[in-house]
Amino acid sequence: MIREATVKDAEQLSTLMADVEESNMMLFAPGEREISVDHQRKRMERLETEETSSIFVAEDNYKLVGYLFAIGNSPSRIKHRVYIVVGVRADYRGKGVGVQLFSRLEEWAKKRSIRCLELTVIEHNVPAVSLYKKIGFEVEGVKRDSLKIDGKFVNELYMSKLLSY
Repeated sequence: MIREATVKDAEQLSTLMADVEESNMMLFAPGEREISVDHQRKRMERLETEETSSIFVAEDNYKLVGYLFAIGNSPSRIKHRVYIVVGVRADYRGKGVGVQLFSRLEEWAKKRSIRCLELTVIEHNVPAVSLYKKIGFEVEGVKRDSLKIDGKFVNELYMSKLLSY
């Protein structure tokens, strides 16, 4: 089941985010960021007040297995776009959770006149790049050597999807 997160999800969401970071495919390295429940709760409370921001979660038997942050903007010239951060537990990848999260995001975005969804992804994260392309994202550019993972510079792809109404 996909739904918008509530502050009650802060503890499970913190744990899930730490689990997803173990993939070594996220901005933060495993264990690099302390995701305290209190910090998560405050972040969620702040996002709840923003019209063009939200957090969606995928739930299976009352357990969070995926998340998608839609981070909006308030300046009028960029209010039509949101930046996406998404993660799915390793044992749920390839089972449609990502597609479901993005589907729910698009429903939400259209109601808010969001036109552009954007994200970055590590270039060699082939499963994620394949998912994004499958659901209509296109590569707009390459951020060369933008991350340093395990002592090696890696590229990120900047991807976006334009929504039509």
